[in-house]
Amino acid sequence: MSDTIEDIILDHDQRGVSALRPHLPGDFCTQAAQYILDHPGDALIATGFYILSAGKHETDGPPGAIAIGNALQALGRKVGYVADIHTVPMLRDWLGDKSQVIEFPIADVATSRREANEILKRLKPGLLVSIERCSRTSSDAYLNMRSVEITQHTARLDYLFESGIPSLGIGDGGNEIGMGNLAAIIPTVDKLPDDPAVTRVDQLVIASVSNWGGYGLVAALSCLVGRNLLPPIEADRRLIERMVDTGAVDGTTGESKYYVDNFTLEENAEVLGKLHRLVEGYIG
Repeated sequence: MSDTIEDIILDHDQRGVSALRPHLPGDFCTQAAQYILDHPGDALIATGFYILSAGKHETDGPPGAIAIGNALQALGRKVGYVADIHTVPMLRDWLGDKSQVIEFPIADVATSRREANEILKRLKPGLLVSIERCSRTSSDAYLNMRSVEITQHTARLDYLFESGIPSLGIGDGGNEIGMGNLAAIIPTVDKLPDDPAVTRVDQLVIASVSNWGGYGLVAALSCLVGRNLLPPIEADRRLIERMVDTGAVDGTTGESKYYVDNFTLEENAEVLGKLHRLVEGYIG
């Protein structure tokens, strides 16, 4: 039997996130993609995860965000991005001046809630997407994969997702926006956080690497609309290389190298290539 999109993006699981799969629909990527199609309007995509050991953002998240954004733009949707000071420069560097990239301040609760309300009032998005973006926990802390607090380095983008606007989250570790959907399950899984994310979304996508979840979502969209919207493999490679060259680091090691969550560019390309072949085989 051929691999599904979900099989492909959960392959090479090193953190135990696959244990959450039975608690989601079997075709969670397709359901999330259909949800996007069912909710028209402008989209706002949140991303960027701070790596404490390096004082930089990581290579996982923005490539997937851009893949989703480009796919939505190809379908005629207006797309904006929101991140904090660590990730915004890289997004602007890659996307160019014509793209809408919003810097959300790292601030206290009251200021952050006000900023979230002002952004939503101004942009009026019909859809919110988060990919590899840290969520607060039940103790109102932002914790990295080692359960070390990064609150002072993390903008409170969660508040955008408490507005009732249709939403979708992508994560790979249990501490990201959207993983609040499975907050009761995550602490029961070895390697996943004991104090997980609490921020919920309408549709959740899990993957071994969040970028792969973004690619999986785009693959599912592609199958639904009959058009391959996935990023070319070489373009994705150049994006990751450019990110590292401008300061991003591997999220697992904190090292400045062409890796994503300790996977090489070749391993990343293998996953994206499998999704391309699945889409092409589906749409003919």
